[in-house]
Amino acid sequence: MTHDFDILIAGGGLNGPALALSLAQAGFSVGIVDARPQTARASDNFDGRGYALALASKRLLNAIGVWDSVAADTQPMLDIKVSDGRAGEGPSPFFLHFDHNEIEEGPMGFMCEDRFLYRAFQAALAKADGITQINEDSVVDQESTAAGVQVALASGKTLTAKLLVGCDGKQSGVAARAGIKRTGWGYGQTALVCAISHELPHSGVAHQFFMPPGPLAILPLPGNRSSIVWSETAENAAAIHALSDDDYLAVLRPRFGDFLGEISLAGARFTYPLGLSVANDFVAPRLALVGDAAHGLHPIAGQGLNAGLRDVAALVEVLSDAKSRGEDFAAIDVLERYQQWRRFDTSTLVAATDLTNKLFSNDNPLLRMGRDIGMGVVNAIPGLRRTFIREAAGLTGDLPRLMR
Repeated sequence: MTHDFDILIAGGGLNGPALALSLAQAGFSVGIVDARPQTARASDNFDGRGYALALASKRLLNAIGVWDSVAADTQPMLDIKVSDGRAGEGPSPFFLHFDHNEIEEGPMGFMCEDRFLYRAFQAALAKADGITQINEDSVVDQESTAAGVQVALASGKTLTAKLLVGCDGKQSGVAARAGIKRTGWGYGQTALVCAISHELPHSGVAHQFFMPPGPLAILPLPGNRSSIVWSETAENAAAIHALSDDDYLAVLRPRFGDFLGEISLAGARFTYPLGLSVANDFVAPRLALVGDAAHGLHPIAGQGLNAGLRDVAALVEVLSDAKSRGEDFAAIDVLERYQQWRRFDTSTLVAATDLTNKLFSNDNPLLRMGRDIGMGVVNAIPGLRRTFIREAAGLTGDLPRLMR
């Protein structure tokens, strides 16, 4: 059977381009289908969206030739401070402080705005050999056979490949058409996302402040700006989001505090309902899932994109190793190696984020005392604290080659 591509990717967000570049570098011919126009997120205007890239993710971006294009627009995260408390009352005296100087590799991570990261991926795709971009189109049907997969696009075109990879988000059509079901639940929380400008420098410190309705993350951006991911009950979040900018800030200020001086909005405001959604299988005949298509996590640890990029690195390693041994790289037994590798890591991350959210998003006095003591104990033991720092940097577990 003649194929149009070795591998066809459905979804052109961030994981899709990262996978395409990694696969092309490994010698595969790749097609990537994106429903949006190529310029969809390449605006010069800052809209407030950003990502916390772990050190391991930075290594992958460097390996596929993307990092140099964004490095000047990123903000290193030098410290992470985690505390517990109530709005307007300040944090508990028991807290966690992760300092990047406690590991040898450098900053634990980097904040990067969506517009810069997306633009860098698009520029790299345009220059890469072996990648065909199919924009403003989408996969509407697929059929797997022993020899490959045939895909129908909304435009009426038909494409064939040896493997189809779904990078098409939590509502993955690729997964649904393959009969892959999902396990998950909602948290009754909504994330309020925005960026702020502040008077005082953040010094590269990221903050996670746990409050009864949900956590508030303050993530440093270049200059005197920070990205805010603020979780509230769904009802409260809807009411807050409907406020004017001035009233929105009035609600945020007692939660944020005054440690960075006066604050103001810098960019648009967004909301995202929070829940857990994990595919029961990451693979099927001639098909694999990556990123949110495989696992949608609570943003409590900022690991959504990082987990997706680890999927990318693991899948590329499994496929390229199989190809070098002369195997059919899209055979189900090969794909199951990827599933086995990523399933354990994902299950651990899902359990950790779910438990942390449930443990901290409440005002139970016994739980409050227990978690505060727990943070104090971790903070007081250097070896244990260092383990948490390496986890935040994405340096633990069975790292794929692209992340070493």
